[in-house]
Amino acid sequence: MSAVPSDEVFEVSAVSPLHLVRGSAPGLFWYLTEPTRCALDVSEFVATRSMLRGAPSGDGHPVLVFPGLGAADSSTVMLRRFLSGLGYQVNPWGLGRNIGPTRKAVDGMHALVKKVSDAHGGPVSIVGWSLGGIFAREMARDHPHRVRQVITMGSPYNMSDPVQSRAMPAFALFSRLHIPKDEFPPLESTRPPIPVPATSIYSKTDGIVSWESCVEEPGQRKENVQVSSSHLGYGFNSSVLWVVADRLAQAEGTWAPFAAPPGMARLYPRAA
Repeated sequence: MSAVPSDEVFEVSAVSPLHLVRGSAPGLFWYLTEPTRCALDVSEFVATRSMLRGAPSGDGHPVLVFPGLGAADSSTVMLRRFLSGLGYQVNPWGLGRNIGPTRKAVDGMHALVKKVSDAHGGPVSIVGWSLGGIFAREMARDHPHRVRQVITMGSPYNMSDPVQSRAMPAFALFSRLHIPKDEFPPLESTRPPIPVPATSIYSKTDGIVSWESCVEEPGQRKENVQVSSSHLGYGFNSSVLWVVADRLAQAEGTWAPFAAPPGMARLYPRAA
């Protein structure tokens, strides 16, 4: 199992929900300004902490948080503290730096989902940032009875072309440590819908991955929520954190599309 698209160049069929023929890279301006805009996302988080205290609280169920490519649990500290403050039993992935689908990471994620689910006597929700979100969706496919829902943040699970991610060179750098390519899953566009509720958070100003690769056709228990965020700032962006809190707060077995609360609609541009 891996949850990473192959580095081959793919072409999406005419029946693709996104009607893409070939992928395109994120805008160069958004890429070059990622560090600056991430700093702004962090500043906004600090400035809006009082507002975020009004986010929907949780029911105490377990939540796993997976970091993105090249990142470790330290990158998700603020996100995990925020969710812990809402009442969730939040768990880091605990597998070191995410360098892709190594055998340690793949086996470790399977074991973690089983361990946390068994310990709490119920399914877990998984929040994944970038590559971590792709992994999260694979865990849901492999353990549908142990995963309550999946929330991805800038995760290019629907990539049709490697050019859609500026992180591909970094991914390729570690490829010799990854599991064999014949264990990689098929293209997302060729697979059945993910078997648990799924929310894809994406930004058209993402400078690392193209927003088109981070969404799927909306349907029963699956949605795309557009925000204004840098890729590096998803875990600190106030509008993103509110969506995550809102989605996690839904009672088990129920689901309704995200609706921006009064006074916050301007934070959520129209969805694709």
